[in-house]
Amino acid sequence: MLSKAAEIKDVQPLRSLELIQDMKWSLKRHCSQRDYILFLMGINTGLRVGDLLRLKVNDVRGKQKVVIREGKTKKPRTIYLSNVYDELSEYVHSLPGSSWLFPSRKGDGPISRVQAYRQLKKAGDMADIPDGIGTHTMRKTFGYWHYKQFKDVAELQMIFNHSHPKVTLTYIGILEEEVEKNLKSFSL
Repeated sequence: MLSKAAEIKDVQPLRSLELIQDMKWSLKRHCSQRDYILFLMGINTGLRVGDLLRLKVNDVRGKQKVVIREGKTKKPRTIYLSNVYDELSEYVHSLPGSSWLFPSRKGDGPISRVQAYRQLKKAGDMADIPDGIGTHTMRKTFGYWHYKQFKDVAELQMIFNHSHPKVTLTYIGILEEEVEKNLKSFSL
């Protein structure tokens, strides 16, 4: 397993809707509803995996919007759940209100970051998604598609609490992609 720093650097966003659909299918088929909902929330909120794993059922049940305090930055962050509300509601319906949103099968806590990584990696392998899948894939995928849709790096920088726009663009792989595209089409 990669160190946290190596994982962040080595994982990539899912850059096609087909790969996202393949990952969703694989998580449902080869993992569990819990792992599928974790991925769905990750790619739709841009939260770090640690912040997702700290959520309890009562934090999200029946809510379209939730304010959390991010673990790394300690800053409040509003997350909107309307885009995942129906599937999330169906999932939490079977869970007790006081339980973890992503409960471990071992003990009373949530799954670990390592277990989340294993499940995402397993689903990626089963879907023949190239290397570079990890827990940061979810956050980077959110950022990549948010940027592609709105082209607002300042807003994304604010969402991610990054110090500089270049940090944000590098994190979501946009700089690499744009340089490669430009070099391929460059001609004198």
